[in-house]
Amino acid sequence: MAKIEVYSTRVCPYCVRAKDLLKRKGVAFNEVDVSDDDDARMALVKRADGRRTVPQIFIDGVGIGGYDDMAALDRAGKLDAMIGL
Repeated sequence: MAKIEVYSTRVCPYCVRAKDLLKRKGVAFNEVDVSDDDDARMALVKRADGRRTVPQIFIDGVGIGGYDDMAALDRAGKLDAMIGL
């Protein structure tokens, strides 16, 4: 199973969608809430090559982008292989 990390905030509807998609797939993921954590937000920006938006999703350490990017991978039939299904 792949290591999945989702950087999110509490008020982000796309974060909710991303987490729901992963839950429907039945895979575990680590959520990093950057809502009120400046250090976590700066770590996200550094890790995501300057992107500040959430969600930012990483699979086995590789950034795949946000919810729209993950949903596109799912529609293309590529997400399951990436997450180890």
